[in-house]
Amino acid sequence: MGRPPYSSRVNSNGPLPPVPRQHDHQRPTDAHINVNNSYNVHPQPVGPKRLPPYEWKPRSPTSPVPTHTSTMANGRKRQNDSHSPYGLKRQRLDSPSHQQTGSHLIQTPPPLRHLDQEVAGTSRTSQSSSEFSLPSPHDLSPQVPAIPESTSMLQAYAKDKLSGQMVEVFEACQQQGSDLTKKELCRTRLQRDIQNVFPVARLYLTGSSMNGLGCRTSDADLCLVLVGSMNHRPDPIYILTILQTLFSSLSYLERMQLIRAKVPILRFREKGSGLEFDLNINNTVGIRNTFLLRSYAYADLRVRPIILVVKKWARHHHINDASKGTLSSYTLVLMVLHYLQTLNEPVLPSLQKDYPECFNPSMEIDMVPDGPRHIPSYMSRNQSSLGDLLLGFLKYYATVFRWDKQVISVREARALPKNSSREWRDKYICVEEPFERNNVARAVHEKVKFDAIKAEFAESCRILKQRKDLNSILPVRATINKESSKR
Repeated sequence: MGRPPYSSRVNSNGPLPPVPRQHDHQRPTDAHINVNNSYNVHPQPVGPKRLPPYEWKPRSPTSPVPTHTSTMANGRKRQNDSHSPYGLKRQRLDSPSHQQTGSHLIQTPPPLRHLDQEVAGTSRTSQSSSEFSLPSPHDLSPQVPAIPESTSMLQAYAKDKLSGQMVEVFEACQQQGSDLTKKELCRTRLQRDIQNVFPVARLYLTGSSMNGLGCRTSDADLCLVLVGSMNHRPDPIYILTILQTLFSSLSYLERMQLIRAKVPILRFREKGSGLEFDLNINNTVGIRNTFLLRSYAYADLRVRPIILVVKKWARHHHINDASKGTLSSYTLVLMVLHYLQTLNEPVLPSLQKDYPECFNPSMEIDMVPDGPRHIPSYMSRNQSSLGDLLLGFLKYYATVFRWDKQVISVREARALPKNSSREWRDKYICVEEPFERNNVARAVHEKVKFDAIKAEFAESCRILKQRKDLNSILPVRATINKESSKR
């Protein structure tokens, strides 16, 4: 069913948290940065240079969004194929966060908008504007997101004990607007200081903090986008070493640690708040999958609660730690999405297949946050309760999915046959990264760990099927208390 045009009205069910607008400057170009140059890592007292203005030339006025007739396919209601979200990309629109159709509530991603000012470094402006210039870095201020939506809307899927327990855990543990605001405040402050050294660098908040799947105690992931010269890509270790020196001089940061992993990161903590950050250089696929997962997270009301509970369950049973040879949180999220896509009555579609232009891997990074903005609402005929979906998830991986013969693909919304390519050969668990198409479950490289993961799915499925009580596989009160104690 097509989504109505965005409006500035707040939905009567309560606002969803909009994406914090990341106040970026002009897109980096090769002419701005040469990694062979030496950098003064001690900021000069005069502050960052004012960047040249970014001029936005408006298109001719666009017509209102047309109404499209829905068609049913595979138990899903979709907008007419003639609709192209890409054609609407430059319109400035706002939308209610929810739409009611019959007894089924359709949830759509919170609008990408800034509450105080227009966004620096993008190609958007109000329709009445004819020009858009970037502010000085001194003018930047963080977005204050709206409070999360009320979980009362979930009650339609939580009329049994198990489902009610899932809502209770979700409501207590989900990231709040205030948590996201703290992270965005620090990100804005960091970008200002980093631009003393790298004037056109752009700092993005990524991962669970941004995609709607985080907990109150989730660490924050940051990606610094920095472009080198034509012949030299910036060396991440070199850049992180410079930043480590810079951060050591900043009074609001502490506990800097450079981690030389496959994707090197600089880990640090903000004084006072205790927030922990992991910063990488140019790992832009993390930005792309952040907004893909965000689109899935808000496609159906049940997605976020089941993912949060699955992550808590996996952590409780010690199978959610890639550094110890088990499943990363990202892998678990993809496993849940895949399950929801492959039900007889799917809860989710494949957004990449249905709207490839919105998730184009070659899309310029500064356009990625707005890529999925105009995807129409999705309605599933699947009305399963949260509890039934959780039990089905455990059963699917305990008895249905063929670990030795299949690859989990959210991109294709199906299980792909495992071939003999290097990426999948001799791997215990194969989960395709939606953009790079490599194996995000490669950390599971020991048979004993793989057997432990399978055994946990099977045992939890057996117990939950028998008792229909979340406490039988995840202590509800202890989980909530643990989350509260870490704040």
